[in-house]
Parts: sequence; structure tokens; C-alpha cells
Amino acid sequence: MLRVGSKAACLACRNLVSTNMGVRFRVPLQKVHPLCRAIHHRYSGNTNPQRAPHRTAARYFTSMSRLPMRPPKPPPGSGGRGHQQQRNFWVARLAARLLKLRYILLGSAVGGGYTAKKTYEEWKDMLPDFSEYNWVIPDFVWELSEQIDLDKLAKALPEMEEIAKLLPDLDKIGENFTFLKSLLSSETSGDPSLKATDSSATATQDGSDKQYKKSSDKEKVDQLQEELLRTQLKYQRMLERLEKENKELRKVVLQKDDKGIHQRKVKKSLIDLYSEVLDILSDYDANYNTQDHLPRVVVVGDQSAGKTSVLEMIAQARIFPRGSGEMMTRSPVKVTLSEGPHHVAMFKDSGREFDLTKEEDLAALRHEIELRMRKSVKEGQTVSCETISLSVKGPGIQRMVLVDLPGVISTVTTGMASDTKETIFSISKAYMQNPNAIILCIQDGSVDAERSIVTDLVSQMDPQGKRTIFVLTKVDLAEKNLASPSRIQQIVEGKLFPMKALGYFAVVTGKGSSAESIDSIKDYEEDFFQKSRLLRDGMLKAHQVTTKNLSLAVSDCFWKMVRESVEQQADVFKASRFNLETEWKNNYPRLRELDRNELYEKAKNEILDEVISLSQVTPQHWESILQKKLWERVSTHVIENIYLPAAQTMDSGTFNTTVDIKLKQWTDKQLPHKALEVAWETLQEEFARFMAEYKGKDQDDIFDKLKEAVKDESIKRHKWNERAMDSLRVIQHNALEDRSITDKPQWDAAIQFMEETLKSRLKDTESVISDMVGPDWKQRWWSWMNRTPEQHVRNETKNELERLLKLHDDHTAYLANDEVTTVRKNLEGRGVDVDPVLIKDTWHQLYRRHFLQNALSHCNLCKRGFYYYQRHFVDSELECNDVVLFWRIQRMLVITANTLRQQLTNTEVRRLEKNVKEVLEDFGEDTERKIQLITGRRVQLAEDLKKVREIQEKLEAFIEALHKEK
Repeated sequence: MLRVGSKAACLACRNLVSTNMGVRFRVPLQKVHPLCRAIHHRYSGNTNPQRAPHRTAARYFTSMSRLPMRPPKPPPGSGGRGHQQQRNFWVARLAARLLKLRYILLGSAVGGGYTAKKTYEEWKDMLPDFSEYNWVIPDFVWELSEQIDLDKLAKALPEMEEIAKLLPDLDKIGENFTFLKSLLSSETSGDPSLKATDSSATATQDGSDKQYKKSSDKEKVDQLQEELLRTQLKYQRMLERLEKENKELRKVVLQKDDKGIHQRKVKKSLIDLYSEVLDILSDYDANYNTQDHLPRVVVVGDQSAGKTSVLEMIAQARIFPRGSGEMMTRSPVKVTLSEGPHHVAMFKDSGREFDLTKEEDLAALRHEIELRMRKSVKEGQTVSCETISLSVKGPGIQRMVLVDLPGVISTVTTGMASDTKETIFSISKAYMQNPNAIILCIQDGSVDAERSIVTDLVSQMDPQGKRTIFVLTKVDLAEKNLASPSRIQQIVEGKLFPMKALGYFAVVTGKGSSAESIDSIKDYEEDFFQKSRLLRDGMLKAHQVTTKNLSLAVSDCFWKMVRESVEQQADVFKASRFNLETEWKNNYPRLRELDRNELYEKAKNEILDEVISLSQVTPQHWESILQKKLWERVSTHVIENIYLPAAQTMDSGTFNTTVDIKLKQWTDKQLPHKALEVAWETLQEEFARFMAEYKGKDQDDIFDKLKEAVKDESIKRHKWNERAMDSLRVIQHNALEDRSITDKPQWDAAIQFMEETLKSRLKDTESVISDMVGPDWKQRWWSWMNRTPEQHVRNETKNELERLLKLHDDHTAYLANDEVTTVRKNLEGRGVDVDPVLIKDTWHQLYRRHFLQNALSHCNLCKRGFYYYQRHFVDSELECNDVVLFWRIQRMLVITANTLRQQLTNTEVRRLEKNVKEVLEDFGEDTERKIQLITGRRVQLAEDLKKVREIQEKLEAFIEALHKEK
């Protein structure tokens, strides 16, 4: 069937078929030209030309529609008229052939392009999805791509000829695999047809051919294994070379970014975010065990099994202290591994970076780790549970968080604490009982497996082996020492130990020398396994050896565990946060959520305000307090050692001389010290008084312990300026040297001061005598009180001594021996047996009272004696030298108080304020002291809320970054 607008010509039937007018013709298929027949079959879809329907079979081009129409060619036998028509249309047929060639070329081009596009899409679909490795190349690398010299990079890449040399002979490997397949198929026992074939073949062969075939098959198998091993090593070297070049390229890119080519804020890496969460959890001291459910790699093993060496191989640096057979890991060490442009290490609480490519920095790092371990161990202990946090960055390092634990021991040796073994077990169990922790079990391959302790411990913590990776170290020594290498195969296949594991690895961590570098250890490990019969004989698989394969497997397992558990832990913290916030709202609805540090800052400001209030004390208040307290401190010495001995002299000259000598001695030795003590105590009391006053002004009682501790520590640290003592001594000496009372008010003030002092002393003396003799008759009558035998004796002695004083009113201060004997005999005559010492003791108090009463009487007489003193009249009754003495003492007190007040307000208050600030700064840096001084459920609840919120925010940021990396 032909379409409208097309033409077809059949040379076989010599008919020109036209469909311009919509006319349809049917032409017998047997009479058409072969070309027309082919076109017919192409458009009709019939693949069998013999069964094709009888219809017009050719379709021609629309450009032929403009050709003039001729009558169709007559059939044979119609004469020359038909032959003439055939010659007239040869031009049209030639043009049609030429135009057809153009469309053939156009169709070929279109078909070829479609085929190429389809082939490209199929090849593209075969490539693996590299989207999950986008983290390898940071975002800014694409921005730097224009600045990288691609010509240099192309020159640095290996040539195709070199890569071709490294590639194995694929044809030969194919033949070997075919042979191996046939060999394995021949040994299969499950197929009956194969058994029949084997039995028939065996019957037809003789013994010698069979033996020869077995030996040749074994040789081919050995050849195949060696060739596969060589091929794997070639691929391994090529991958290492490409990885090294990739590290160098990434290092250059990151260094350019560090130098500020692109000024932008660098985001924290995924592993750094996770490590921050673990650091916060390690400091979180509450009754929530959520921190134990986040994954980390726990490295456990027997002592000297090679734990630290394995961790150093993973970190690619010798970062841990070493010892010959002694315990070096004394506390858990958390190591956060991540990739970076430089190979550096840094502690969590320090800003110093240790360059791990320099030996001096490595030595300093090892020394610092050792110091931190020893510092964390308390006195009398060997190990500590305090975690040391360390981060290591470098090119090509696998991202993960590992915790190196102290080695498990079987015996406590000399110098260790008695509970060392139990402490190590408890620390190891605390980390391993985390259901999401990955246990890296390290076993020494050079010792007997039966001596292992850690395998039993790991089996208890992870019976199913769902999160345990077993590592056999020192395989080189094991292969050399063991008589049966198959024992190593049993270990790495999990058949020797009762414990189960996800994977088994065999590694070599050097020759045992601390001077070996990481590169030399890697080379030694690679050479060993390349030559080892363990790998050559198939006892070990290629993926089970080298620390590099181990680090890759541990990293994959770590991140798998993180992705499976981190969101669940975030939900747990959300629930904890809700519970804590509800408790706060119910118990402290009107208080802000201030943690311990914020409360400390608030208390610090209050204390400083209280110290500043000392400067507002008036000078009159200072001087009044100082004068009163100083006289209380020195009055006893003045009365007992200066006034009483001088007053017992017979004339005024002796009195004044005695007074001057004793005052000079007192000023040189005691008085300045006493004055400074009084001033310092006064400053303390005023400081405490102001703090107590502030406490009553709606102050928070949660700060009481802190304020008391700050006050005590500040007073303890404060020392009075010693240079002030010398100047004070001179001032006091000059004040006491002055004897000139210039006016009557000063005289009256001195008499009043003397009278008050004497009355106070007389009252104290009366009280002492009353206690000595017991109650009088009124007290015995009204209070039903009785005297003791000793009081009765003292009362009789008092009565006898009072009679003596009445007889000798001007008696001296001391009794003579004959007077003591007389008093004793008089008392014995009345039946009272008395000791001479008791007589003298009673006399001292009675004479003191007698003297003070006479002094008060003389003081009353001297109230009118200023006139005689001013004119220097000599009158024995009105020689008021004792009044002058008290005036000198009083003036010294006033001048001393004024001097001390000036020193207090100008110097010591500021020094005390400075000491308080220093104490507050020291307390602020001492976390343990703050915990002791600021306590209570309110503080702990605020601390928990802060920690939980911080952990939740960090976890959410980490989860968001984790989803973006997927």
C-alpha cells in the first residue's frame, strides 16, 4: 500500500505507480524488481518474500512528484512504443538513485549518533556510585580546580605503559581459572554423573598416569596461587602509589586553604563533632548512664601484648610512652583520629600542636602523656580511671575514636597497689559493657594462647562476638617459634579460643625496637607477609593481614555502629532533658537556670561589692574601734607591769623613772606588734560584719560556704606591711615621751580614763575574791548555797589578812615570811590548817583590791589637781603622777588608732580587696573546690540541664552532618 505524495517505478513490470491523486494499485509481487521487492518487505514488515501480499512494494522520494507524468510502460508484445517510453525515463531513475544516496548517509549519521549515545549511557550505568565518597574532597577543592596546574598533574600521573606493565596477563589468568574450575569440579562428590565419569576414567588409567596427573595438578595449583599473590601485590603497590599521590594533592589543597586563599569559616569535620560529644559525656557526672551507649573503639589486651603498637600503626605515629616490660598505660587514653593536611596531635585542654613528623615533638608528646598519666593517678594507686583526651590528624588516617586501656595483668608485682588487678578489670568492664562499643581484642601471638586473660574477659562482655574484632600481634615471632603453624590458622579462624568475633586479623608491629619508624615497620610487615608461608599456603587470607586492612575494617565497623545507634541515643537525651526541665519548673519556678559557673560569677560580684563597702567606713568609726580594742589588748600589761610596780614606790621621782623605763621597754618589744595585730583583727571583723549584713539583704544562702571560704583564705593570705611597724614604733615612742597636759579638758579626760580603768579592775578583783571565799551569808540564806571546805579555809584566811591590812594601811605588796607564819599560827589556833602558798595567793588579791580602792580615792582628789600640776607645786597629797601616766597612755592610744586608721584606709583595705580577687580567681580555676563550696540539688539540677542540652545540640549537629555525608 502506497502513501499519497510518493512515486514508485518497477522495472520488472515497467509500470510507474503514482499516488499523488490518492490512487492505490496492486502489482503482482513476482513481476517486480528485486529492489522493489526489498523495499516492499522493509515497509510491510513481512520477513518472508514468498508470502508477501501482492501490493506495490516501493516507496520513493517526494521530490520526484514534480516530474512530468508519462503513461505506464506497456507489457511485452506491445511494440516499440513501450521501448521508447523506457528510454525517456532513464534520467528520472538516475536522479532518484542519487537522491536516495543522500538519505542513506543522513540515516547512517542519525543511527550512529543514537547508537553512540546508548553505548555511553550503558557504560555510565556500569560505573559505581561515588557520591558517598564526596567527603574525601572538600567543597573548596572545586573552587581551587582552576588554580591547579593540570599539565603538572598529568605529568605526575603514571603513564599508560607503566599501568599496563602492572596489569596481569588476563588471558593467562583466565586459563588458570578455567583449569582451577575444572579441577574443583572433578573433585566434587555431590554430582552422581561426575562420580560415574571419574570411575570410568579411573578404570581406564593406570597407576603411573594417575600419580603423574596428581603431581602436575598440584604444581599448577601452586603456580596459580603464587601468580595470584604476585598480582595482588602489584595491585597493592599501584594503589599505595595512587593513594600517596592523592595525599600529596589533598595536602596541597588544604595548605592553600589554610593560608587564606579562600577566607571562609572552616566547618568542623564529622569525627570532630562526634569526639566533642564524647568529651562532654566524659565530664558529665550524673546518674544517667547514657554516655556509655555511644560507640567508640575500646582497645583491650594483656599487658605487653602490643595494644599501644597497634594503635600507633593506626595513628601512623609513635605517640605513646614505652617501657621494657613495665606498665606504661596507667589511665584510659581517648584518641580521636581524623584526616588533615598536617600530621599533628593536640590535647583537648591545650592549644599546643605537636608536629608528628619531628622527633623532638614526638618525644615531647610522649613525655606529656606520661606526665598526665602520673598526675591522674592518686597517691597509693597504680592506675586511674581519669581519661586523657588526645586528637591526631594526618593525611590518609581513618576516622574513628579509640580508647586505649591499661593492659590486663594476672599478678600484682612489687610497687603496685594491692587492688591494681581489680581496678584494671573494673575499668575494662566499664568500657566494654557499653552495648555499642567495638572491642578490639589484642592477643600476643608469640606466647601460648592458654596464658591469655583478656579473651575470657571479652567473652563475658560480648558472648556472641557481634562487636568484637580479634587481632593477633607478633605473627613473625609466632611463625618462627611455633612448631605447628596451623595453630595460627586455628586462632584466626576462631577455632582455638572460646570467644567469638566479627573478624580476625594478623599483624606485625615491628621488630620490638623503640627506635623503629612507622614506615620501616610497614615495610617490614609487608615483606614478612609477602614471604610468609602462612599466606602462601592459604592459612591466612589476604584481607586478614596488615594493620592497614585492620584500620579500614575497624573504621567501617565503627561508622556502621555509629549510624545504627546515634539517633536512638539522641532520643534518650531528649527524654532526659524533658524530665529535668519538668523538675526545675516544679521546684524552682521563679529562679533562672544558673549552673555552677554562673552562680560562682554571681557570688564573686557580691563578694567584691562587700569588700568595696569597707572603704565607706568613716574614720571616726575606725579610730573608735581601734582605740577600744587596743586598750583591751594592752590594759593588763599597763596595770600589772607598769602602773602597779611604779605606784608602790615612795616618791614621785622613782615613780616617773620606773614608768619611763618600763614604757621604753614595752614600746621597743611588744607595743607595735600588739597594735598591728589589733588593726588586722579589726579589719577582719569589719569585713565579716559587712558580709553578714549583705547576707541578710535577700542574698542567696547557697553562697554561704563560698563566702566563708573566701574570707578565711583572703585573711590567711593577707600580711600587714612590715615597714609600717618601724614607723609605728617611732610614733608610739614619741607619744609616750610627751608629759605636758596643756588644758583642763585633757586633764579631766585622763582622770576619767584612769577612774574607768581602776573601777573595771576593782570589779574584776572583787569577782575573783568572791569566787575564792564562796557565797556570803545573804547568798547562803536566799539561794541555799554552801561553801566548800577550800572556800571555808580561804574565807578564814581572808578575814585574818584583812585585819592585818587594817593595822598596816600602808603595807607593801608582799608579805614577809614572819607575817606568813603569824597568820598561819593564828589560823591553826582557830582549828584551820592552811598552806603558806594559799596565804600568799589570798594576800595578793586582797592587797590588789586595797590598792585599787586607795588609787580611786587619790583619783578623786586629783580632779582638782590640774592647777597645782600646771604651776608645778609640790604637795604630797596632790602629786598626780599616775594621772599623767594615764594621760600619756590615752594619748598614745589616740595617736596609734589614727595612724592605723590611715594605713587601713589608704593601703590595707586595697590590699585585702586585691587578695580577695586573687582568691576568687584561684577558686574559679579550681573545679573541685567550686563543687565543694557551691552545692545543693538546685545547682546539680542546673548542671545536668546544661550538660544534657549541650549534648543534645551536639548530637543533633552530628546527626545532621552524618545525613549530609550519606
